[in-house]
Amino acid sequence: MKILPRISTPQDVRHLRQELLPELCGEIRETIVSTISHTGGHLGSSLGTVEIITALHYVFDTPADKLVFDTGHQAYTHKLLTGRYEKFGTIRQLGGLSGFLKRHESECDSFGAGHASTALSAALGMAAARDQRGGTNKVVAIVSDGCMTGGMAYEALQNAGQLGKDILVLVNDNQMFISNRVGSLGTFLTKLLTKESVQKVEQRMEDFLKRKFETFGDGLVKVARRARVMLFPGMLFEEMGFTYYGPVDGHNVNQLIETLRTVKNIKGPVILHVVTQKGKGYQPAEEKPIAYHGVGIFDKEAGVQNKSEARSAPSYTKVFSNTMLKLAAADEKLTAITAAMPEGTGLDAFRDRYPGRYYDVGIAEEHAVTFAAGLAADGAKPVVALYSSFMQRAYDQAMHDVCLQDLPVVLALDRAGVVGEDGPTHHGVFDYSFLRNIPGMSIIAPKDENELQHALKTAVDCGKPVTVRYPRGAGEGVALDSDLKDLPFGKGEWLRRGRDCTIIAAGNRVCPALRAAESLAGKGLDCGVINIRFIKPLDTAIIEEALTDSSFVVTVEDNVLAGGFGSSVAEYLTAAGRDFRLKMLGIGDEYVTQGKPAQLYSLLGLDDQGIAAATEKFLKNGHTAHTRTSAKEKSKCFQKK
Repeated sequence: MKILPRISTPQDVRHLRQELLPELCGEIRETIVSTISHTGGHLGSSLGTVEIITALHYVFDTPADKLVFDTGHQAYTHKLLTGRYEKFGTIRQLGGLSGFLKRHESECDSFGAGHASTALSAALGMAAARDQRGGTNKVVAIVSDGCMTGGMAYEALQNAGQLGKDILVLVNDNQMFISNRVGSLGTFLTKLLTKESVQKVEQRMEDFLKRKFETFGDGLVKVARRARVMLFPGMLFEEMGFTYYGPVDGHNVNQLIETLRTVKNIKGPVILHVVTQKGKGYQPAEEKPIAYHGVGIFDKEAGVQNKSEARSAPSYTKVFSNTMLKLAAADEKLTAITAAMPEGTGLDAFRDRYPGRYYDVGIAEEHAVTFAAGLAADGAKPVVALYSSFMQRAYDQAMHDVCLQDLPVVLALDRAGVVGEDGPTHHGVFDYSFLRNIPGMSIIAPKDENELQHALKTAVDCGKPVTVRYPRGAGEGVALDSDLKDLPFGKGEWLRRGRDCTIIAAGNRVCPALRAAESLAGKGLDCGVINIRFIKPLDTAIIEEALTDSSFVVTVEDNVLAGGFGSSVAEYLTAAGRDFRLKMLGIGDEYVTQGKPAQLYSLLGLDDQGIAAATEKFLKNGHTAHTRTSAKEKSKCFQKK
């Protein structure tokens, strides 16, 4: 009889005989591979933490003791051991389990996790709260080596050392980020692998100093202890106030249990260094850890991606990648920067062809943007490629270091808008709002993959701070121009004129808006469509042209309505005192759930049918088509969603 189906709480894990745990880990691994082959998800990272999470639940009294995960895509085992086995097949699906940690999903999810480098800060806060209320529970932060490159992790480390709270930090060292590990941290952790021999040398050195220089007292020994930090990098954590243990084999569940029992009751901050293999137990994931970090549906036996999911149109990421190569060939000043995601952003091709002009800064978006500002200040032309949701972490750098100094940095934001199954932590639906309010920042939202390549060239050539934002996945399937050209800066384009209404759409909502207008024409409603193209500066001239056709205007965007593109149109029309009726379509004051993009756009009313239905209703509520809002009705002009 299988063990895993009988596990409904962490207490059930602790009731097992320890000799059964390797068998349980095998069942967990098989369940993860089988399920993710049908749903897609984060495979490699979760396979690497099976034994770690099993041992943690076996030793600690969860959920009273708190497990705080960094990022969350390493936590599938945690879900399976905390009452979610029966629902595991719904992971990342509409209405199903989240692919990350959610406090509302389980009392065992002590802290939500979707972005990197947060676990240390959150765990330290929980430890402080525990001490304030006189509690005795344990707090454990499970942090990957990649997340340790984020500056926030080091801010938490120094604060933890200062406060001296009882907290265990388990560093899961799999020698990987999403992509290959970069930076000095990799060298540092590698040196820690020889910590046992280093400790012996340290002790011999200290004994020697005491024997030979005892007349100098403890002062010289203290100096020597400081000096050994320079000689032995493994002492860095201890100098920050932590007690260091490790390295430990992260796939030996029994050894992990014994080690955790040893460190569980040590007072003060403790770091346990655990070495794992990403993709452990599934050969294709072991051999290709980057490709199997996050996967779509795949054939479990063959270990290959389901080709039926592929579309003939190139992805926006691929078009960005190819355009960067074209631009770099023509301009030796062009420089590319990413934050631990060369494959995800498409900069791996740039890295391979122009290694001297490529920088991977690790999971450090804030540093990436200011680093780019430094490059621009000395004559380079930097392009920073990030996911839209990760750019949220570098707002101050965009404002203070880039725009305030008017430096020509290009922010290329992939995964803008609704991204799908990763859910609310990864939807890029806020960038219009948080970037539009920065003086000097321009924002381009191309309608399709062909316009993307021209938008990128325009951004690089203009010599100003510019954001180019584009969606995840395949493009519209339009033909790509062979030659790149600059777009008229700050200018939108008419796609069709209409007497009853003008739909002004942004980014990847332009093509659905055009199809909506075509369907409305079959109902006798004549709607124009504008591809606004530039969110900022706003093309007010084309909006004025639209008002000569009709005072009814609909804006469409895949961004939150608060402070978004539609807001900018409302601001202009109101300030100009124009005669208008406005309907804004976008995302309300809520977080968008997970699901396939097509499902989500339908739920949000931002697909072809939703845009058409909302526009038709808007016009009917205006009583008749071919009418204008009278001066008497001006006070009622602005309609909120």
